[in-house]
Amino acid sequence: MAPHQTPPPLSGKRRRIAMMTSGGDSPGMNGATRAVIRTALERGCEAYCVYEGYEGLVQGGNFIRKMEWSDVRGWLSEGGTLIGTARCMAFYERPGRLKAARNMVLNGIDALVICGGDGSLTGADKFRSEWPSLLKELVETKQLTAEQVEPFKHLNIVGLVGSIDNDMSGTDATIGCFSALGRICEMVDYIEATASSHSRAFVIEVMGRHCGWLALMAGVATGADFIFIPEKPRADRWREEMCTIVARHRQLGKRKTIVIVAEGAHDQQGNKITPEQIKNLLADKQGLALDTRITTLGHVQRGGSACAYDRYLATLQGVEAVNAVLDATPTTPTPFIAINENKITRKPLVQAVEDTKEVAKAIEARDFDRAMGLRDTEFSDFYNSYMTTTTTDIDDSKKVALEKRMRIAIIHVGAPAGGVNAATRAAVAYCLTRGHTPIAIHNGFAGFARHHDDEPQGSVRPFDWLEVDGWASKGGSEIGMNREIPSESGMDLIADLFKLYKFDGLFIIGGFEAFHALSQLRRAREQYPSFRIPMTLLPATISNNVPGTEYSIGSDTCLNELVRYCDTIKQSASASRRRVFVIETQGGRSGYIATLAGLSVGAVAVYTPEEGISISMLAADIEHLKSVFAHDSGQSRAGRLILINEKASKVYNAKLIADMIREEARDRFESRDSIPGHVQQGGVPSPMDRTRAVRLAIKCIEHLESLGQASEEEISNNLMSATVIGIRGAKVVFSPMKEVEENETDWPNRRPKNEFWTPLKAVVDTLSGRPNVPRPESPAVGLKAKDQKRGLI
Repeated sequence: MAPHQTPPPLSGKRRRIAMMTSGGDSPGMNGATRAVIRTALERGCEAYCVYEGYEGLVQGGNFIRKMEWSDVRGWLSEGGTLIGTARCMAFYERPGRLKAARNMVLNGIDALVICGGDGSLTGADKFRSEWPSLLKELVETKQLTAEQVEPFKHLNIVGLVGSIDNDMSGTDATIGCFSALGRICEMVDYIEATASSHSRAFVIEVMGRHCGWLALMAGVATGADFIFIPEKPRADRWREEMCTIVARHRQLGKRKTIVIVAEGAHDQQGNKITPEQIKNLLADKQGLALDTRITTLGHVQRGGSACAYDRYLATLQGVEAVNAVLDATPTTPTPFIAINENKITRKPLVQAVEDTKEVAKAIEARDFDRAMGLRDTEFSDFYNSYMTTTTTDIDDSKKVALEKRMRIAIIHVGAPAGGVNAATRAAVAYCLTRGHTPIAIHNGFAGFARHHDDEPQGSVRPFDWLEVDGWASKGGSEIGMNREIPSESGMDLIADLFKLYKFDGLFIIGGFEAFHALSQLRRAREQYPSFRIPMTLLPATISNNVPGTEYSIGSDTCLNELVRYCDTIKQSASASRRRVFVIETQGGRSGYIATLAGLSVGAVAVYTPEEGISISMLAADIEHLKSVFAHDSGQSRAGRLILINEKASKVYNAKLIADMIREEARDRFESRDSIPGHVQQGGVPSPMDRTRAVRLAIKCIEHLESLGQASEEEISNNLMSATVIGIRGAKVVFSPMKEVEENETDWPNRRPKNEFWTPLKAVVDTLSGRPNVPRPESPAVGLKAKDQKRGLI
C-alpha cells in the first residue's frame, strides 16, 4: 500500500492541535471546542476537529477537519457537542488504535485535546503510552515511512473533563455539571408547585451511578425532604428514618413531599433502592398514606444550552489546554485541566482517574466512610448542611444547653440578590436545630429604625420554620432589603434597639452596603456596648464587589440571566445577521459581571470601570467591526455583542456608543442598544447561589455560636468577632472586618483593591479576535460627593 502524503511539521513551538469530544455529551463542550480552536490559531498553531470522537479518529478522512476562526462562531450558546461523540469499540483494540495513529500522522497532528469522562481520558492516556510502538508498527508494515513518522514521534495529549455527574477527583467542578443541576432544580421547582397544590409526594430519580453529587446538590438547592446517594447509603433503618422525617414535616404543615434518589442509590448491604420502593413506602395506607408519584428525569438533565458557569469554565479550561500542549515535553505526564482554588490548574490525569475509581471500589466494598472521604471537603460540608436543614427540630440531642442558647438577629442589607432567602432558611434551620432563637429584622436598618409597631406582626420577630421552609427557591428577599446603613438610620437608635431586643449575635446578608454597615457597627463598639456581640457578613450582591471574598451570593444568578438575555438578543439578529448590540450591564463600579458575561457569550468587546473608555478605543473597535463585517461571508447565525458596564464611563453610555457605531457603519451594518436593567437580579436563584448560600450561612451561624459565651471585653479585643465569610480559592474563610476594610477595600469605588478576575479581560479580547486597541490613560472613575458624605473615606 502506497503511503499518503504527510504535511511537514510546523516550525518552532507551533503545533497541529486536534480537538475531540468523547463519551457522553455535556453542556459546555462546544465552549471548550471554541476556546481550543481559537486559542490554537491565536498562538500560531493549526487547529483541527475530530468528529464523532474516537470513531472519527479511527475512520479518518472527512472526520478530521481543519478549522478556521469563523467555523466555531456562535458555538457558546449551543447545547450538546457540535463535533459529535460516538462509542467506538474498535479503539479498545490495538488495530483500531493503529488506524487512529496513522490518521493522526497523515494529517500531521501531534497534539490532541480530549473533552470527556474518565473512560475517554483513560483511553487517551493509553493511546499516548502506546504511541512509539504504534508508529514503529506502522513503519514495519509499510503503512507509513520512517520519514513520515519522524517529525511526529512524540504525541501530546491534554484532557478536559466533561461530565454532568461531577465525578472526577482532583477538580471542584466538571464541564456540564452545573447546567445539569440547573435542569434538575428547574424540574423540581415545577413539580413542587403541583405537589403543593394536591398535597402529594414525588419521588424524583436523577442521574449518578457512582456519584451522588447531582442528587445531593439538588436536595440542598430545593429543600427536598429526603435524598439517597451512593456514597452515604442510609442505615438499615432508612425506611423508618425517612418516614419519621416526612411525617414530622407534614405535622408542621407542609403540603408537599419531595424525595430525590440517585440512580445508583443502595442501602448499606448493597441492595438497590428503587423509586418504586420509596413510592410504595410513602403511599402505604398503614403508614403515611401519601398520594405519591414517580418522575424519572432521564436525559433531560444533560440537554439544552450551558449555563454561564459551564461556559466560562469550559472556555478558560480550553485556553489552558492549549497552553499545556505548547508547554509539554516528551516526558511530561498526561495532564488534565482542573479548577481548584478558583484557579485553572493542571493535574496528572492518571492519578485523578485512579482516585475516581477508588470511590466506586470503596462503595462496592461498603467502606462508605472512605467513599465520603475520597470526595472533596465541600461534598461532606454540603451533606452535613443538607442534614441540618432537613432534620430541623427533630433531634433534641443536637440542641445546646439552655445557658448557651442565643438570640441571633438576621438582617438583609442592600439590593436583592438570588440566594438570600436560601441563606436565611439555612440559618434559621441551624438555629432551631441547636435551640437558638433566630430573629427577623424586616426591611433592613431602615425598617429596624422605624419598627414602632407599624407592621401587624412587628418588624422584629422570631422566625417560624414553616414560613421559611419554602424559601429555598425564592428570589428577592422575603423579609425585605434596604440600602440604608446604621449611620443614616441613627446610630444611637440602632444601639438602643440592639439593647432592647437583647441580641446575642448578628448575621448580615447583603452587598457593599452590608459590608459598610458592619464596618460602622464594628467601629461604634467603643461607644455603644450593645454592639459588643459577634457579627458576621455573608456577601450577597449581583455585582460580586464585596471585599474579602471572590464570590458573592447572587452573582451566578445574575450571570445566568444576562447570558440568557444576550442569547435572545443575538438570535433576534438572525434575519439580517449584520447587527451589533451594545448591552448595558449592572455591577456598580466593578466590571466582574460585564467581563464574565462577555466571556460566556463571546462578546466582541467589554467596557469596564476599571479600564475606562476613550475615544481612541471606541474608534479602534469601530474600525475592527467594519473589518469583521466586510469579511463576513454570512455563514454566522447571529449578531455581535458589545457589553458595557453601567459605570464604565461618565460620558459614553450604551446608546451613545450604538449611535456612534451606526453613524460610522454607513448602512453597511446596523447597531442597537439594549438595557436589561433589573432583569439581571434574576427570578429563581441559580443552583450555585442556592447551594453555596446554604453552606456559607450555616458556617456563619456556627461562627457566631462559637463566640456566644464571650464577654463584651473579649468581643472588643477579638478581631474575629466581626468578620466577613468568603470563598478565597477553594477555601471558605472568615476574614476580620478590621483587616479587610483597612487593607483590601477601595472605598471610593466600592470594590476590592485587587480583583481576582481582572486577567480574564484579556481572554475575552483574545477569543473575540479584538485587536490591541488603545487603552485610556486613566480609568473613567472618581470619588463621588455622596461617597464622602456617606463616610466611605
